[in-house]
Amino acid sequence: MLNRSCRPARATAVLSSVLAAALLASCTSAVGERRDAADGAPVDGGTIRIGALTDLRPKTLYAAATTAEQSFSGLVFDTLTSYGTEDSTAALTPQPALAESWDVSGDGLTVTLHLRPGVLFHDGTPFTSDDVKASLTNYADPTHSGQLARTAALISEVDTSDPATAVLHLDRRVNNLFDLFDIVPVIDDKEVDAFNAGTGFNGTGAFRFGERHPGASLDLPANEQYWGGAPRLDDAEIVVVPDERTLYSQLRSGQLDVVSDAGARDAEALEGNDLFRVLDRTGVDGNIYAGLNTRHPGLTDVRVRQAIGSAIDRDHILEEVFRGRGRATSLPWPTYSPAYDEAANEHYTRYTDRARQRLAEAGGAETIPEIPVSYTVGSDSEQNIAQFIAANLDEIRLRTRLDPQENAVMIDRLRGGTFDGLWVLGHSFAQYTPSTLSASAFLFNSEKNASNFLDATDATDATDATDATDAWTVADPDGPEASTIYRRLNKDLLEDAFIHELVAPDSPLVTTSALHGVTWSKRSELDLAHAYLTE
Repeated sequence: MLNRSCRPARATAVLSSVLAAALLASCTSAVGERRDAADGAPVDGGTIRIGALTDLRPKTLYAAATTAEQSFSGLVFDTLTSYGTEDSTAALTPQPALAESWDVSGDGLTVTLHLRPGVLFHDGTPFTSDDVKASLTNYADPTHSGQLARTAALISEVDTSDPATAVLHLDRRVNNLFDLFDIVPVIDDKEVDAFNAGTGFNGTGAFRFGERHPGASLDLPANEQYWGGAPRLDDAEIVVVPDERTLYSQLRSGQLDVVSDAGARDAEALEGNDLFRVLDRTGVDGNIYAGLNTRHPGLTDVRVRQAIGSAIDRDHILEEVFRGRGRATSLPWPTYSPAYDEAANEHYTRYTDRARQRLAEAGGAETIPEIPVSYTVGSDSEQNIAQFIAANLDEIRLRTRLDPQENAVMIDRLRGGTFDGLWVLGHSFAQYTPSTLSASAFLFNSEKNASNFLDATDATDATDATDATDAWTVADPDGPEASTIYRRLNKDLLEDAFIHELVAPDSPLVTTSALHGVTWSKRSELDLAHAYLTE
């Protein structure tokens, strides 16, 4: 990788023209070398740099809410099974990973995992059923912010009498157990405390935890004893670049090799440029949404929340922020999900007259206190969306205040349900079994969610919780009974309006053209086990 800058340096009047000419020749040479490398021969070795807008937060790795966390988790740890990334329901057919095969009892209460032999942790410790038990038990602890902790908590016992076999006994049948297996990082049973403290990361993945410079970078050397074969790369480095503009500039100048946080305009500008590849990450579906804290005095009334949904111009956000790459949406599901409903997905098209009517029914806009609109500092897309939403709400005379926050604050508020009013972020998990979103994700969890949409005395909420549970426990998540439940669940989401889905954008991954073989998981974690460079 070339790390040269093509900006003219300051020079004296006598030397400036000479230095400028020399620098131009150097930059031309650098670009030529990068172009030649795109079509060159594969080489073993090399380091690639992954750009991330935010730093790794080691103590909250289970949430994996940022690019740094996702990249680190996917490279250092393996999971028990994995899903494909096709844009179809077939993508939810589990494939072997650390579990080579499995048997599920007819009642769904006993799952026997036959573990892959010969797998070693990075320190040379053999992988056994004890590690499966420790990983699932630790993830089930709700204090660790694992979004599928409710599913993991249903595993009442793990029989580890055979080191090569883990027999799981469940309290009740649920249909997203293999979502859990796809997501939970498998950790060494002797390193659980260190993992939770953010001081030890002994995984089985293709790369190892190396040297970390907080706020700057994280080095991940290749795992030469990886069960899937030693990676061809020597090293992967996660580089923290807390600004979208700078991230893009460093990618263009050759200081970064992989960027998954590129803005739509940046990706558009690089398409057709033979120095880069813009890859459509199929199967990695996520939405941009506006969350609403239902404890804010202006947002307790569902009619106000519905008015906000009707006021937001989703089509304008799609065109202006994402250059039309994606689709406007009112529901969280990708088009191939069994819960997707095309008609219901159009529920919140912009309709200001309806918005004003709902506000009038709630007592009028003048009775609503100011609503903060939070977004992440350094994210141009979130800032622009927040500004568009504020302008839309101003049209129906709702008062707002833009509230920029550091990413760490945004994530802490999300996990704790402590946003002041409305916020803009992205979410995923809708690409999994629908019940994983409705019963587990931070935003939608029917027991505890970021919007604080919980009130045991509210009959409507009780109905919503029942629908979420029914979606979770129905035996066949693709069958007719499930379809009926999903229709009820969609109705709940649209009417309760505690989350407003905005846009399902394309999620391109941009790499330099000399990097090949990059893939990704269903959860958007990078897979570099078979990646290589050319020269």
